[in-house]
Amino acid sequence: MTSAAYKANLKKLTVLAVLVLLAAVAYMLVSVQFDNPKLLQYALRIRAPKLIAMLITAFAIGGASIVFQSIINNTIVTPCLLGMNSLYTLIHTAVVFCVGSGSALAANVNLSFAVDLLIMGVVATVIYSYLFRKTNHNILYVLLIGTVLTSFFSSIQTAMTRIMDPNEYDTLLSTLVASFSNINSEVILLSLLLLALLIFVLRKELALLDVLTLGKDQAINLGVDYDRCVRRLLLGVTLCIAVATAMVGPVSFLGLIIANLARQLLKTYRHSQLILGSALFGMLVLVGGQLIVEHVFAYAIPISVFITVGGGLYFLYLLLTNRRA
Repeated sequence: MTSAAYKANLKKLTVLAVLVLLAAVAYMLVSVQFDNPKLLQYALRIRAPKLIAMLITAFAIGGASIVFQSIINNTIVTPCLLGMNSLYTLIHTAVVFCVGSGSALAANVNLSFAVDLLIMGVVATVIYSYLFRKTNHNILYVLLIGTVLTSFFSSIQTAMTRIMDPNEYDTLLSTLVASFSNINSEVILLSLLLLALLIFVLRKELALLDVLTLGKDQAINLGVDYDRCVRRLLLGVTLCIAVATAMVGPVSFLGLIIANLARQLLKTYRHSQLILGSALFGMLVLVGGQLIVEHVFAYAIPISVFITVGGGLYFLYLLLTNRRA
Protein backbone atom coordinates (compact mmCIF):
# COMPACT_ATOMS: atom_id res chain seq x y z
CA MET A 1 0.00 0.00 0.00
CA THR A 2 1.44 3.34 -1.06
CA SER A 3 2.02 6.24 1.28
CA ALA A 4 -0.58 8.34 -0.57
CA ALA A 5 -3.25 5.64 -0.20
CA TYR A 6 -2.40 5.23 3.48
CA LYS A 7 -2.78 8.98 4.10
CA ALA A 8 -6.02 9.04 2.09
CA ASN A 9 -7.44 6.29 4.29
CA LEU A 10 -6.41 8.19 7.41
CA LYS A 11 -8.38 11.18 6.12
CA LYS A 12 -11.42 8.96 5.47
CA LEU A 13 -11.17 7.51 8.98
CA THR A 14 -10.90 11.03 10.41
CA VAL A 15 -14.07 12.06 8.56
CA LEU A 16 -15.84 8.95 9.88
CA ALA A 17 -14.69 9.73 13.43
CA VAL A 18 -16.01 13.30 13.11
CA LEU A 19 -19.37 11.99 11.85
CA VAL A 20 -19.56 9.58 14.79
CA LEU A 21 -18.77 12.44 17.18
CA LEU A 22 -21.49 14.61 15.64
CA ALA A 23 -24.00 11.74 15.82
CA ALA A 24 -23.09 11.14 19.47
CA VAL A 25 -23.50 14.83 20.33
CA ALA A 26 -26.83 14.93 18.50
CA TYR A 27 -28.03 11.83 20.34
CA MET A 28 -27.12 13.32 23.71
CA LEU A 29 -28.55 16.81 23.10
CA VAL A 30 -31.56 16.49 20.76
CA SER A 31 -34.85 17.45 22.45
CA VAL A 32 -33.07 18.35 25.70
CA GLN A 33 -34.41 21.27 27.75
CA PHE A 34 -31.31 23.34 28.42
CA ASP A 35 -33.23 25.90 30.47
CA ASN A 36 -34.02 23.28 33.14
CA PRO A 37 -30.80 21.95 34.77
CA LYS A 38 -32.55 19.04 36.47
CA LEU A 39 -34.17 17.78 33.26
CA LEU A 40 -30.89 18.28 31.41
CA GLN A 41 -29.00 16.25 33.99
CA TYR A 42 -31.67 13.55 33.96
CA ALA A 43 -31.63 13.28 30.15
CA LEU A 44 -27.85 13.02 30.02
CA ARG A 45 -27.82 10.41 32.78
CA ILE A 46 -30.37 8.29 30.89
CA ARG A 47 -28.73 8.63 27.47
CA ALA A 48 -25.06 8.24 28.42
CA PRO A 49 -25.20 4.48 29.25
CA LYS A 50 -27.08 3.77 26.01
CA LEU A 51 -24.54 5.72 23.97
CA ILE A 52 -21.60 3.92 25.59
CA ALA A 53 -23.31 0.55 25.03
CA MET A 54 -23.78 1.35 21.33
CA LEU A 55 -20.12 2.33 20.95
CA ILE A 56 -18.92 -0.86 22.67
CA THR A 57 -21.29 -3.04 20.63
CA ALA A 58 -20.17 -1.45 17.37
CA PHE A 59 -16.50 -1.94 18.24
CA ALA A 60 -16.98 -5.58 19.28
CA ILE A 61 -19.11 -6.61 16.29
CA GLY A 62 -17.17 -4.50 13.77
CA GLY A 63 -13.77 -5.81 14.80
CA ALA A 64 -14.99 -9.41 15.12
CA SER A 65 -16.60 -9.30 11.66
CA ILE A 66 -13.42 -8.08 9.94
CA VAL A 67 -11.32 -10.74 11.69
CA PHE A 68 -13.85 -13.47 10.92
CA GLN A 69 -14.06 -12.56 7.23
CA SER A 70 -10.27 -12.53 6.95
CA ILE A 71 -9.99 -15.95 8.61
CA ILE A 72 -12.68 -17.45 6.36
CA ASN A 73 -11.35 -15.52 3.34
CA ASN A 74 -14.90 -14.54 2.41
CA THR A 75 -16.41 -11.06 2.69
CA ILE A 76 -20.10 -12.07 2.65
CA VAL A 77 -20.08 -14.14 5.83
CA THR A 78 -20.78 -12.92 9.37
CA PRO A 79 -19.89 -14.23 12.83
CA CYS A 80 -23.59 -14.92 13.47
CA LEU A 81 -22.99 -18.14 11.50
CA LEU A 82 -21.15 -19.42 14.58
CA GLY A 83 -24.47 -19.71 16.39
CA MET A 84 -24.10 -17.21 19.25
CA ASN A 85 -27.28 -15.29 18.34
CA SER A 86 -29.34 -18.48 18.22
CA LEU A 87 -27.79 -19.67 21.48
CA TYR A 88 -28.72 -16.34 23.12
CA THR A 89 -32.38 -16.70 22.12
CA LEU A 90 -32.37 -20.33 23.26
CA ILE A 91 -30.96 -19.39 26.69
CA HIS A 92 -33.59 -16.72 27.30
CA THR A 93 -36.40 -18.93 26.03
CA ALA A 94 -35.25 -21.82 28.22
CA VAL A 95 -35.07 -19.58 31.31
CA VAL A 96 -38.62 -18.28 30.81
CA PHE A 97 -39.88 -21.77 29.88
CA CYS A 98 -38.35 -23.47 32.92
CA VAL A 99 -38.55 -20.92 35.76
CA GLY A 100 -40.85 -18.19 34.42
CA SER A 101 -40.44 -14.55 33.44
CA GLY A 102 -40.80 -13.39 37.04
CA SER A 103 -37.80 -15.35 38.28
CA ALA A 104 -34.52 -13.70 39.25
CA LEU A 105 -32.76 -15.26 36.26
CA ALA A 106 -35.12 -13.48 33.87
CA ALA A 107 -35.83 -10.25 35.75
CA ASN A 108 -32.39 -9.39 37.15
CA VAL A 109 -30.31 -7.70 34.44
CA ASN A 110 -26.92 -8.42 36.01
CA LEU A 111 -27.73 -12.07 36.69
CA SER A 112 -29.17 -12.55 33.22
CA PHE A 113 -26.05 -11.03 31.65
CA ALA A 114 -23.79 -13.27 33.74
CA VAL A 115 -25.74 -16.40 32.74
CA ASP A 116 -25.72 -15.44 29.04
CA LEU A 117 -22.01 -14.70 29.06
CA LEU A 118 -21.08 -17.79 31.06
CA ILE A 119 -23.03 -20.22 28.89
CA MET A 120 -22.02 -18.66 25.58
CA GLY A 121 -18.39 -18.37 26.68
CA VAL A 122 -18.22 -22.00 27.81
CA VAL A 123 -19.99 -23.26 24.68
CA ALA A 124 -17.70 -21.20 22.43
CA THR A 125 -14.55 -22.34 24.21
CA VAL A 126 -15.45 -26.03 24.41
CA ILE A 127 -17.16 -26.49 21.06
CA TYR A 128 -15.01 -24.40 18.76
CA SER A 129 -11.64 -25.26 20.30
CA TYR A 130 -12.57 -28.95 20.22
CA LEU A 131 -14.07 -28.83 16.72
CA PHE A 132 -11.08 -27.02 15.28
CA ARG A 133 -8.76 -29.78 16.48
CA LYS A 134 -11.20 -32.56 15.60
CA THR A 135 -11.66 -31.35 12.01
CA ASN A 136 -7.88 -31.23 11.50
CA HIS A 137 -7.87 -27.40 11.61
CA ASN A 138 -10.31 -27.11 8.69
CA ILE A 139 -12.03 -23.77 9.13
CA LEU A 140 -14.74 -24.54 6.55
CA TYR A 141 -15.87 -27.62 8.50
CA VAL A 142 -16.06 -25.52 11.65
CA LEU A 143 -18.18 -22.96 9.78
CA LEU A 144 -20.48 -25.71 8.50
CA ILE A 145 -20.88 -27.14 12.01
CA GLY A 146 -21.61 -23.64 13.32
CA THR A 147 -24.40 -23.31 10.74
CA VAL A 148 -25.83 -26.67 11.81
CA LEU A 149 -25.67 -25.62 15.48
CA THR A 150 -27.53 -22.42 14.60
CA SER A 151 -30.38 -24.45 13.10
CA PHE A 152 -30.29 -26.85 16.07
CA PHE A 153 -30.54 -24.06 18.66
CA SER A 154 -33.30 -22.34 16.67
CA SER A 155 -35.31 -25.56 16.39
CA ILE A 156 -35.24 -26.15 20.15
CA GLN A 157 -36.14 -22.51 20.81
CA THR A 158 -39.08 -22.71 18.38
CA ALA A 159 -40.36 -25.90 20.01
CA MET A 160 -40.30 -24.25 23.44
CA THR A 161 -42.17 -21.16 22.27
CA ARG A 162 -44.93 -23.28 20.72
CA ILE A 163 -45.81 -24.93 24.02
CA MET A 164 -45.09 -21.92 26.22
CA ASP A 165 -47.78 -19.97 28.02
CA PRO A 166 -48.87 -17.07 25.74
CA ASN A 167 -48.42 -14.48 28.50
CA GLU A 168 -44.88 -15.69 29.15
CA TYR A 169 -44.19 -15.60 25.41
CA ASP A 170 -45.27 -11.95 25.21
CA THR A 171 -42.84 -11.12 28.00
CA LEU A 172 -40.09 -13.12 26.31
CA LEU A 173 -40.38 -11.34 22.95
CA SER A 174 -38.98 -8.07 24.28
CA THR A 175 -35.71 -9.78 25.30
CA LEU A 176 -35.14 -11.52 21.97
CA VAL A 177 -34.45 -8.35 19.97
CA ALA A 178 -31.52 -5.98 20.34
CA SER A 179 -32.40 -3.13 22.67
CA PHE A 180 -30.48 -0.15 24.04
CA SER A 181 -33.37 1.10 26.15
CA ASN A 182 -32.53 -0.45 29.52
CA ILE A 183 -28.75 -0.73 29.78
CA ASN A 184 -27.16 -1.35 33.17
CA SER A 185 -23.95 0.62 33.79
CA GLU A 186 -22.44 -2.35 35.65
CA VAL A 187 -22.98 -4.55 32.60
CA ILE A 188 -21.29 -1.92 30.41
CA LEU A 189 -18.23 -1.79 32.65
CA LEU A 190 -17.90 -5.57 32.76
CA SER A 191 -18.27 -5.84 28.97
CA LEU A 192 -15.61 -3.18 28.46
CA LEU A 193 -13.20 -4.98 30.79
CA LEU A 194 -13.81 -8.33 29.09
CA LEU A 195 -13.20 -6.89 25.62
CA ALA A 196 -10.03 -5.13 26.79
CA LEU A 197 -8.78 -8.39 28.31
CA LEU A 198 -9.61 -10.28 25.11
CA ILE A 199 -7.71 -7.77 22.96
CA PHE A 200 -4.72 -7.96 25.29
CA VAL A 201 -4.64 -11.77 25.20
CA LEU A 202 -4.94 -11.85 21.39
CA ARG A 203 -2.65 -8.88 20.66
CA LYS A 204 0.03 -11.06 18.97
CA GLU A 205 -2.49 -12.88 16.75
CA LEU A 206 -4.17 -9.60 15.79
CA ALA A 207 -0.79 -8.19 14.75
CA LEU A 208 -0.38 -11.17 12.37
CA LEU A 209 -3.72 -10.73 10.58
CA ASP A 210 -2.12 -9.08 7.54
CA VAL A 211 0.16 -12.12 7.17
CA LEU A 212 -2.62 -14.67 7.75
CA THR A 213 -4.64 -13.29 4.84
CA LEU A 214 -1.79 -14.24 2.48
CA GLY A 215 -2.84 -17.89 2.88
CA LYS A 216 -1.80 -20.82 4.99
CA ASP A 217 1.28 -21.83 3.00
CA GLN A 218 2.67 -18.30 2.77
CA ALA A 219 2.03 -17.63 6.46
CA ILE A 220 3.78 -20.85 7.50
CA ASN A 221 6.73 -20.00 5.26
CA LEU A 222 7.00 -16.67 7.08
CA GLY A 223 7.25 -18.48 10.41
CA VAL A 224 3.66 -18.13 11.63
CA ASP A 225 1.93 -20.93 13.56
CA TYR A 226 -1.10 -20.66 11.31
CA ASP A 227 -3.39 -23.23 12.93
CA ARG A 228 -2.83 -21.89 16.45
CA CYS A 229 -3.37 -18.29 15.37
CA VAL A 230 -6.58 -19.09 13.50
CA ARG A 231 -7.93 -21.19 16.38
CA ARG A 232 -7.29 -18.42 18.93
CA LEU A 233 -8.70 -15.71 16.66
CA LEU A 234 -11.82 -17.77 15.92
CA LEU A 235 -12.38 -18.26 19.63
CA GLY A 236 -11.81 -14.54 20.20
CA VAL A 237 -14.38 -13.66 17.53
CA THR A 238 -16.93 -15.95 19.14
CA LEU A 239 -16.33 -14.47 22.59
CA CYS A 240 -16.57 -10.89 21.24
CA ILE A 241 -19.94 -11.67 19.69
CA ALA A 242 -20.99 -13.39 22.93
CA VAL A 243 -20.17 -10.27 24.97
CA ALA A 244 -21.98 -7.91 22.58
CA THR A 245 -25.01 -10.21 22.29
CA ALA A 246 -25.25 -10.75 26.05
CA MET A 247 -25.15 -6.97 26.59
CA VAL A 248 -27.78 -5.76 24.07
CA GLY A 249 -29.22 -8.81 22.29
CA PRO A 250 -28.69 -10.27 18.80
CA VAL A 251 -27.89 -7.85 15.94
CA SER A 252 -27.47 -10.32 13.10
CA PHE A 253 -26.68 -8.27 9.98
CA LEU A 254 -24.75 -5.42 11.57
CA GLY A 255 -21.37 -7.10 11.12
CA LEU A 256 -22.02 -7.82 7.45
CA ILE A 257 -22.99 -4.22 6.74
CA ILE A 258 -20.22 -2.36 8.54
CA ALA A 259 -17.38 -4.75 7.61
CA ASN A 260 -18.15 -4.52 3.89
CA LEU A 261 -18.69 -0.76 4.03
CA ALA A 262 -15.24 -0.43 5.60
CA ARG A 263 -13.66 -2.65 2.93
CA GLN A 264 -15.35 -0.73 0.10
CA LEU A 265 -14.38 2.65 1.52
CA LEU A 266 -10.77 1.95 2.48
CA LYS A 267 -9.74 -0.68 -0.10
CA THR A 268 -6.75 -1.82 1.93
CA TYR A 269 -5.29 -5.01 3.38
CA ARG A 270 -4.21 -3.30 6.62
CA HIS A 271 -6.42 -4.73 9.34
CA SER A 272 -5.64 -1.92 11.75
CA GLN A 273 -7.45 0.47 9.39
CA LEU A 274 -10.18 -2.02 8.45
CA ILE A 275 -11.08 -2.81 12.06
CA LEU A 276 -11.16 0.87 12.98
CA GLY A 277 -13.23 1.71 9.91
CA SER A 278 -15.69 -1.10 10.60
CA ALA A 279 -16.07 -0.02 14.24
CA LEU A 280 -16.65 3.62 13.23
CA PHE A 281 -19.26 2.61 10.65
CA GLY A 282 -20.95 0.49 13.33
CA MET A 283 -21.01 3.41 15.75
CA LEU A 284 -22.49 5.67 13.08
CA VAL A 285 -25.18 3.12 12.16
CA LEU A 286 -26.17 2.36 15.76
CA VAL A 287 -26.11 5.91 17.12
CA GLY A 288 -27.80 7.40 14.06
CA GLY A 289 -30.33 4.56 13.92
CA GLN A 290 -31.17 4.84 17.61
CA LEU A 291 -31.59 8.59 17.21
CA ILE A 292 -34.17 7.97 14.48
CA VAL A 293 -35.88 5.22 16.49
CA GLU A 294 -36.32 7.45 19.54
CA HIS A 295 -37.20 10.80 17.97
CA VAL A 296 -38.91 9.85 14.70
CA PHE A 297 -40.65 6.54 15.43
CA ALA A 298 -41.04 7.10 19.21
CA TYR A 299 -39.66 3.64 20.08
CA ALA A 300 -42.39 1.95 17.99
CA ILE A 301 -39.82 0.03 15.90
CA PRO A 302 -36.57 -1.36 17.39
CA ILE A 303 -33.32 -0.57 15.63
CA SER A 304 -32.70 -4.28 14.97
CA VAL A 305 -35.60 -4.27 12.48
CA PHE A 306 -33.96 -1.58 10.36
CA ILE A 307 -30.59 -3.34 10.54
CA THR A 308 -32.10 -6.69 9.55
CA VAL A 309 -34.01 -5.25 6.58
CA GLY A 310 -31.08 -3.12 5.44
CA GLY A 311 -28.65 -5.97 5.99
CA GLY A 312 -30.74 -8.37 3.93
CA LEU A 313 -30.91 -5.95 1.01
CA TYR A 314 -27.20 -5.21 1.29
CA PHE A 315 -26.43 -8.93 1.36
CA LEU A 316 -28.35 -9.42 -1.91
CA TYR A 317 -26.44 -6.48 -3.40
CA LEU A 318 -23.11 -8.05 -2.39
CA LEU A 319 -24.12 -11.40 -3.87
CA LEU A 320 -25.09 -9.83 -7.18
CA THR A 321 -22.01 -7.62 -7.46
CA ASN A 322 -19.65 -10.47 -6.53
CA ARG A 323 -21.31 -12.71 -9.09
CA ARG A 324 -20.82 -10.11 -11.83
CA ALA A 325 -17.19 -9.70 -10.78
